[in-house]
Amino acid sequence: MKNRLPLFFVCFIIFTMISPAAAQKQRIQNFLVKENLTQNGKLAIIAVDSAERPLETVNGTFIFSINGFQQDLDFHDGIAVVKHPLETSTFVFFKHKNQATTVGKLYYIHKKNNELKPFKIHGLLLLIIPAGLLLVGYLFKRFLTVLVILALVFGYFYYAKGLDISKILESAFLTIKELF
Repeated sequence: MKNRLPLFFVCFIIFTMISPAAAQKQRIQNFLVKENLTQNGKLAIIAVDSAERPLETVNGTFIFSINGFQQDLDFHDGIAVVKHPLETSTFVFFKHKNQATTVGKLYYIHKKNNELKPFKIHGLLLLIIPAGLLLVGYLFKRFLTVLVILALVFGYFYYAKGLDISKILESAFLTIKELF
């Protein structure tokens, strides 16, 4: 009995050290959006690390918010396909919240001849460009009305393609939070 007691403690310590490592939950800290390989009008979300290398170990169901609608995406080998195909070019805001952080990215998806091309839009640009245009217009007062009209057209373009002010501000705030 005395010889088995130290062996029991050694086995117990090894088991308690290995068990949490094996049971760690998978997290998506970063992701990319690409066109699905089958080119069926659907988007693929790829889990990546900070260097934007694919994480093939990510498997399971993760909750994403896509333009404010919650969707459960099934990841297999680090890739999930959005269930609904896109009909036209549009802005899409992807957001994933895990236990540690919230990751949000804004994309403009250009659809041409059944081919999707996602363009990532930096959140601060959505605030800096209109503010810069208004600042230039204010400096040159006679161009102020022209720039206000351009800003309204800019706003209408965003709104007509599915982007509203809440998504612009949320994208900008998440970008600012990532900087700090």
